[in-house]
Amino acid sequence: MLEGYLEIDGKQIPRTLMGTSPSIGAAHFGHRARLYLLDLYRNPEAIAQIMARSYQMGVRGIQLIPHPPVVEALQIARDQGFPLDIIATIRPESENEDITLLSELDASAMLVDPEITDQRDWNLIGEKLDAIKDTGSVPGLITQYPFKTTMELLESPVINDFKLYMVPLNRLGYLMDCDTYSSDERAQFREIIKKMDKTIIAMHVLAAGIMTPDDAFDYLKTTDFVDMVAVGIASQKEAEESFSKLFER
Repeated sequence: MLEGYLEIDGKQIPRTLMGTSPSIGAAHFGHRARLYLLDLYRNPEAIAQIMARSYQMGVRGIQLIPHPPVVEALQIARDQGFPLDIIATIRPESENEDITLLSELDASAMLVDPEITDQRDWNLIGEKLDAIKDTGSVPGLITQYPFKTTMELLESPVINDFKLYMVPLNRLGYLMDCDTYSSDERAQFREIIKKMDKTIIAMHVLAAGIMTPDDAFDYLKTTDFVDMVAVGIASQKEAEESFSKLFER
């Protein structure tokens, strides 16, 4: 499931991405975030080993959050013969610097961080998308509010200005802006996401580690609107388990 590539604006975009949220100790991992900061963020060599193992498992893309240790790790992995394609997030505190850096790294795509997307300031979002397009990368948006932001995007002036749309998605509705993710909510979400007519990237599919890969990917397989997936990986063992189970479906 979700092997190979999609062609978007003449670029070959890998369908499965190694996510780097664990590498930066993202807050949604709770108490484990501190451990990730100690074990990964301060150790680019360890992150590079995870990237290399993901590549060996068949992964060809990385959802890069360009914090310096993660960029260093990517350069180590590339130098070792693991040329992961970059689908990146531009951070709100350093957007211009990130766009310049990611262009130099030949990023295939750049996505606007949810902190900007979910403000729903269309003029600001339009400026960021234009800056991405000027580099030749495929532009996209990330949301942490897949119901509210998606519904407003459908009526927004930027609806035709981006190609990729990354949304949280898991059977539990964890880290999604809904109460229970009941059958009615699932049907509503499917309806609005299909109306977007974008290339959809699912994130948080493991619900920050609450769900097992088997459970997560079994649910993902029931959807008919997911084109790509980003799976956050915190160890070589996780890379082996997660990607073997994903690709066997």
